Amino acid sequence: MSVPPVPYDPELEPGLAAFLDLVERIPLRADTILANRAHFATIIPPAEQIVGDRPVELAEHTVPGPEGAPDIVLTVVRPASGVADAPALYSIHGGGMVLGNRFFGLDGLIDDVLLFGAVGISVEYRLAPENPAPAAVEDCYAGLVWTVEHADELGIDPSRIVVTGASAGGGLAAGVALLARDRNGPAIAGQLLACPMLDDRNESVSTRQYNGIGAWDRNNNDTGWDALLGPARGTDAASPYAVPARMTDLSGLPPAYLDVGAAEIFRDETTEYALRIWATGGQAELHVWAGGYHGFAGFSPDAEVSRSAVATRLSWLRRILRAG
Repeated sequence: MSVPPVPYDPELEPGLAAFLDLVERIPLRADTILANRAHFATIIPPAEQIVGDRPVELAEHTVPGPEGAPDIVLTVVRPASGVADAPALYSIHGGGMVLGNRFFGLDGLIDDVLLFGAVGISVEYRLAPENPAPAAVEDCYAGLVWTVEHADELGIDPSRIVVTGASAGGGLAAGVALLARDRNGPAIAGQLLACPMLDDRNESVSTRQYNGIGAWDRNNNDTGWDALLGPARGTDAASPYAVPARMTDLSGLPPAYLDVGAAEIFRDETTEYALRIWATGGQAELHVWAGGYHGFAGFSPDAEVSRSAVATRLSWLRRILRAG
């Protein structure tokens, strides 16, 4: 069934064109993953360049990975003035499960660290297809466990840790929250799921509306999920921690913030996830931004809808982190 797409906000269209030219220059297919990684490496600046003259300190920590798996690396960002009992933002990068590294999104994390006087932690997780599910979500969970265990030395208040992520990172953040619940792990204060990649089935109306058009279209999504799940994709063998939309029980989760554009493939699965959290009596705040493409606030920061989206996200963080 052919479904017409929701129109883009005209103010966002130049940013969308820039996104497609810079980020999605090479269509993402199984045989172009390596080429896309090489391209991504050219558009993610070194950490020192991302920091610039902002008053933060970066530290690298190699920490134990999941049992039987390699160690993982965390980049920890702290205000140069030092902190104690600070809130923490545990950040998981996007990239469709197959691209990117812990410096992808570091710029925005630094902004939030300075705004909230927080500690930011960005985790390096293993990518698919070389490392199929549940490698990525297990790496992210292991990094969170280490962070909580070392909260004192990092200057973190362990009762004020928010797990955040966008796109694939949003899906992984949701999976980490589920693992923490089911393993009686860290008591996460909140989960911030920005345009999250939650459902491997790729069959919603919104995925069909953006089939071959827009930022991160249905074809790219197929590539990412195929790489992550292999033959388990579309079956009951797919782990609900890797595919949070498959989790039958969404009760007992930390408060969730979910936001997504109305003009992108993840609109419907994000909305459904919020509805299912509410159905259990859980806390969720959902925002669907009119005319927004995937990741619109980052590439169209001056648009009115982008400014509203950023202000709303920061408002939720202030409430969850109990920050002034």
